[in-house]
Amino acid sequence: MNMAITAQSDTMMLAHRIAHIVYAETHAYSLRVVEALNSMISNRAKKNNMKIDDVISDSILFESLNNDSVRHHDLYVDSNRPDFQMCVRVAIRMLHGNLPDMCRGATMFHRSDLLPHWAIARGYIADIDGILFYT
Repeated sequence: MNMAITAQSDTMMLAHRIAHIVYAETHAYSLRVVEALNSMISNRAKKNNMKIDDVISDSILFESLNNDSVRHHDLYVDSNRPDFQMCVRVAIRMLHGNLPDMCRGATMFHRSDLLPHWAIARGYIADIDGILFYT
């Protein structure tokens, strides 16, 4: 198989994995919040010298990855939905380095309806459509 085709296929598979998590966490409420969460994923990977796969596998960071989460079922969104496709397009932009930092260098987040223990003594640096971002 051609290496370029394999790399493109791997990128698309990773973009879809990212998009499922971003969709579950944001419900693709707006392009702005989808871009911000993708930026946070990229920032976290770069700052901690991690692979994107490792970042998006963090069930402490991404509450929707936990089976008992009310958002867990959103990981299985229909891939043909236009709002999910928006998440895929943004993930592809992020993976290709074509997404500016939309969350001011944040490496952590939570939705405003939750207050994780790590956020109690910290101040957030951005509030984008109900998602709070932290460094």
